[in-house]
Amino acid sequence: MTVRVRIAPSPTGDPHVGTAYIALFNLIFARHFKGTFILRIEDTDQSRSRPEYEKNIFNALRWTGIEWDEGPDVGGPYGPYRQSERTEIYQKYAYELLEKGKAYKCFATAEELAEMREVAAAEGRRAGYDRRYRNLSPAEVKEREEKGQPFVIRLKVPLTGDCVYDDAIKGRITSPWADIDDQVLLKSDGFPTYHLANVVDDYLMKITHVIRGDEWMSSTPKHILLYESFGWTAPTFMHMPLLLGKDGKKLSKRKNPTSIFYFRDSGFLPEALLNFLTLMGYSMPDDKEIYSLEEIIETFDPKRIGISGAFFDIQKLHWVNQKKIIETIPEDQLWNRLVDWQFNEEFMRRLMPLAHTRIKTFGDFMQLCSFFFINDLPITPELLCPKNTPPELISFLIQSIIWSLDEQEDWSGAALEKASHEVADLFAIHHKKVMIPVLFACVMGKLQGPPLFNSVTLLGKDRTRVRLMNAIQALGGISNKKMDQLKKGWDKRDVKHLLADQG
Repeated sequence: MTVRVRIAPSPTGDPHVGTAYIALFNLIFARHFKGTFILRIEDTDQSRSRPEYEKNIFNALRWTGIEWDEGPDVGGPYGPYRQSERTEIYQKYAYELLEKGKAYKCFATAEELAEMREVAAAEGRRAGYDRRYRNLSPAEVKEREEKGQPFVIRLKVPLTGDCVYDDAIKGRITSPWADIDDQVLLKSDGFPTYHLANVVDDYLMKITHVIRGDEWMSSTPKHILLYESFGWTAPTFMHMPLLLGKDGKKLSKRKNPTSIFYFRDSGFLPEALLNFLTLMGYSMPDDKEIYSLEEIIETFDPKRIGISGAFFDIQKLHWVNQKKIIETIPEDQLWNRLVDWQFNEEFMRRLMPLAHTRIKTFGDFMQLCSFFFINDLPITPELLCPKNTPPELISFLIQSIIWSLDEQEDWSGAALEKASHEVADLFAIHHKKVMIPVLFACVMGKLQGPPLFNSVTLLGKDRTRVRLMNAIQALGGISNKKMDQLKKGWDKRDVKHLLADQG
């Protein structure tokens, strides 16, 4: 058997470090067993997929040193490698399942689905589709179609029994079919869901091993059922341990730096990031912690992959990065690497207009602009809170700024200026006396400096986001309960009830 593995990210946001983590272990597995590593773009979510996000995936993975053998940009014998270009293939297979009686047309409306959720909540049951259209007669289906009623195609999941399969990492897994919904396979717009497209593509692209994160384990029974329904042999499943934040939950961009570009722009070495990520899911013999990608590929043993989740320890990454700097960069090359990182002519040319009229001597430059080059700013609650302003309110302001920028899908200085006015108006606080000092403190670690909004454009989205999140944490964070209340208020653009709590 020739090993064929794949990574299948969705181009719906920033390139996540978790994508690099799973891509890395697929690459290691393929290279060790002399197989093929494939990059496939799963862009079935047409409302959120963007060409620029796809390009960012390519750039981010290549920055880390991860290269693929087949993919949208390099071609290969089993293309196309974008799901949006394979729609007719999925439709063909969805209707094949209909003909076999393994799937059915479901005419449930959005209102009906909402009603099902409400009834389930009232009865204390798990929310899910109640299968009301599962057993329509051919005549009833035809009648609804003739009326022009839209439908989706759902998988007929067994009502009793268990799905039992062997995970190459976790061992024997048993999942009751009663806990699994009749999954939508083809949406009313003709586009597939992840589940159908994933299985069809893996089969047609001859994938032998599916190496993915633990979070997909709940989907595996649906995928196995699809393989069985088509009469295909399923690949070997290997579910990697999750990357966890400090709270013990899945690494989230709400509380952690997760964009690959954040690590690039903050001065981490790509080889250090890869080394660190392997430590998250694997143990080398003799507990060795510093090694090259080539070394782990040569000595790789799937039995050494971990089972439990791994704490994404930034301090550990700093340690690994320092080791890599010492061991792989000679002293006479260090300055060249720093120039490549941030002290290059392109970056400095953009920075000079911000400093030009604000320094009295050249010696003032670093004091004025040091925040562009350092990661840990000296942020304190006292710095972040203008006189008589409650810390919790400042946290609410900063979190609302993050949501506003995300909604704009723009993290430029101009977007931040717009967001700052919107949030100041919403919370009825003084823009110049409160909002501007807060943003200076978040972004620069001080209350004055170069032009704020131009600085944010130069600093970039990923580092700006992390600085805003760090400021919230410096203020004590926002509890889950308060976060839910704030989000509801933000969505309605009504936060008066929250302000009342501030006295």
